[in-house]
Amino acid sequence: MDRGVQMQIADVLRNKGQAVATVGPGITVSVLIGELARHNVGALVVVENDEVVGIVTERDVVRRIHERGAELLNDRVGDIMTTAVFACLPTDSVDSLAETMTERRIRHLPVIVDGQLVGIVSIGDVVKSRIGELQGERDQLEAYIEHG
Repeated sequence: MDRGVQMQIADVLRNKGQAVATVGPGITVSVLIGELARHNVGALVVVENDEVVGIVTERDVVRRIHERGAELLNDRVGDIMTTAVFACLPTDSVDSLAETMTERRIRHLPVIVDGQLVGIVSIGDVVKSRIGELQGERDQLEAYIEHG
């Protein structure tokens, strides 16, 4: 890949797919845990009336169980979700997103266009993308060295 061309979030979504598992704020934490396991994900976007109203992660659950105990399992997702949701656009660069995620200690970012949820990107997706980019650069350098 040309060093002048930065990989965008749209490229990441093209590789991983745009499917996003969502839940409503009214489901119980017990049901949430089942959904996290069923989708094999660490976070779910919370949607109400087709609008993103929050995000809830495994960390949210673990920390709240530590504070409140097993009674938390009967509480609603809306009670534990993060409502200040940072989001990104498909046109954002992977590098800028990596920086934002690192600085803000965010592991999952919804991708939103015109108020519509179009994907989700995890820090793992960003790292995988960056590794692929570096591998491509290495391959180009090796080819250049071998063939001049």
